[in-house]
Amino acid sequence: MGFLSKLFGSSSIKEEEKMTNEKLNVGIILGSTRQGRVSPQVGEWVKEIADKRGDANYEIIDIADYQLPFLGTTDGTEPGIAAWNEKLNNLDGFVFIVQEYNHSITGALKNALDLAREAWNNKAAGIVSYGSTGGARAAEHLRGILGELMIADVRVHPTLSLFTDFENYTTFKPAELHLNNVNEMLDQVVAWSGALKTLRK
Repeated sequence: MGFLSKLFGSSSIKEEEKMTNEKLNVGIILGSTRQGRVSPQVGEWVKEIADKRGDANYEIIDIADYQLPFLGTTDGTEPGIAAWNEKLNNLDGFVFIVQEYNHSITGALKNALDLAREAWNNKAAGIVSYGSTGGARAAEHLRGILGELMIADVRVHPTLSLFTDFENYTTFKPAELHLNNVNEMLDQVVAWSGALKTLRK
C-alpha cells in the first residue's frame, strides 16, 4: 500500500481519482432577458470555442427560461426558483455573458444571482462582457457580487465592443484577437473549478 493510501485510506484515494477523471460541468449564463438581446449570439460563440477544447461539459443557461420572480415579491415557492437552484447545484463553474446597462449589470442577472446562495458557493467563474466600453464597468460590479457569493472569478476577461465586434450593434462579428482571451479565460475557469470542487465534497 502506498504512502497516500496509508495516510488517507484506499477508498479516499479512489474517490479523489474519480473526481479528477470526471469532466466538470460549466454553465455559460446569458445575463440578459430583454427582447432583441444579443447575448445568445455571444453565448453560442463562447460555447463553440469551449466545445472544441474537450476539457469540460459546457452548457448555455438562459435566465429567461426560468421565469424568475423578483426577489421579495413572492413567497419563494415558484417552481422556477427551485429549478434555477437545482441547475446551479449541478454546475461546477460558470461563464457569465455580461452586458453593460447604466454602468452595471442587468436587473435580471442581479435578481438571478440573489435568488440562490449555497448553489453558487465554492465555484469559479469567468466573465465575457460587452458594451460601449467593452462592458468593463458591469464586469467590475459583477466581481464584487461574486465575491460575496463565494464565487472565485478568474483574472482573464474578454471584453467586446459594440462598435467593433457588432455590425449595426446587433449582429455579432467578433474580432479574431478575442479567441486567445476566451481560451485563456476558460483555462483558468476549468483549473479553478476543479480545485474548488474538492471543497464541496
